[in-house]
Amino acid sequence: MRILAINPGSTSTKIAVYTDEKPLLVTTLRHSVEELAPFPRIIDQFEFRKELVLRSLQEHHIPFRFDAIIGRGGLLKPIAGGVYEVNDAMLNDITHALRKHACNLGCLIASELAALLPGCRAFIADPGVVDELDEVARITGSPQMPVTVIWHALNQRAIGRRFAAECTRRNPQHPVGYEDLNLIICHLGGGVSVGTHRHGRAVDVPNALDGSGPFSPERAGTLPAGQLIDLCCSGRYTRDELKKRIQGHAGLAAHLGTTDVQEVERRIAAGDEHARLILDAMIYQIAKTIGGAAVVLYGKVDAILLTGGMAHSEYITSRLRERVEFLAPVHIYPGEDELEALALNALGALRGELPIKEYR
Repeated sequence: MRILAINPGSTSTKIAVYTDEKPLLVTTLRHSVEELAPFPRIIDQFEFRKELVLRSLQEHHIPFRFDAIIGRGGLLKPIAGGVYEVNDAMLNDITHALRKHACNLGCLIASELAALLPGCRAFIADPGVVDELDEVARITGSPQMPVTVIWHALNQRAIGRRFAAECTRRNPQHPVGYEDLNLIICHLGGGVSVGTHRHGRAVDVPNALDGSGPFSPERAGTLPAGQLIDLCCSGRYTRDELKKRIQGHAGLAAHLGTTDVQEVERRIAAGDEHARLILDAMIYQIAKTIGGAAVVLYGKVDAILLTGGMAHSEYITSRLRERVEFLAPVHIYPGEDELEALALNALGALRGELPIKEYR
């Protein structure tokens, strides 16, 4: 089976070509501020990014011949996890999505390219809106504001399955699957999401885009509600300016003027105590959230898995481990496996190993 996986991000489009489980091409197409400037809306970048994907395939001498094309899932309405075939309902919802993010382009590009190939199917898998919450986890102190979730579902699930496979390889007499485990999986990237996974379901996850959880390099996380209301009513900022204060120019960016953790660590090494305080505060908040996830699982946690770009930082992972390892063993998976996860989800769907769900 030949599969093309497409993962659009804010300033890049990552693509991979697989033959069955074997990667033939994995590459990142980066987009400068100047390149994206002509497009007033993210949806307007569609043709630009689609053509870049086709050009990259040509430059790497990859024939345009695929059994499936799978895109990163966008910010659709809440759905259960799994593999979904792209259909008209999905395309309509993503075109009119209230939340704007480059990931919304994934299913659009996959659908457009798959339509050029007879028999090729277009999929998404585990989009960031996967909602499998326990009902008690949906309730807030205001009936007008129930919990909504946006999190790193694709990477967290991929890491959960990878950990389970490693457990089985270490002890083949007692094979274990992701669905058999209680896991706390923490994605440490530009946004941070801590997922509570109980036997294959993510029963408690945050809105890590613009709602809740620890602050991160570019997002504010949970904020004091009263102070936020006062700021909104002050008349000092427009709606768009306020949005940037919780997503974009927030977190490390707001405190330190950078989202680059390596730069922050260099400042700390040079004696910048304010930089140390802010980075330690982020680590503190992440650890508190992991502790709360353990309560959701009644303390029965098989492992805590740290993943995402910031998991490359020994400064961050060592301090997190120090705070939370009393709860469960901590395992570190730096970076993200999203392209591989997309490709393997498509492969499983084509082989009949994973059900193909219908978006409604």
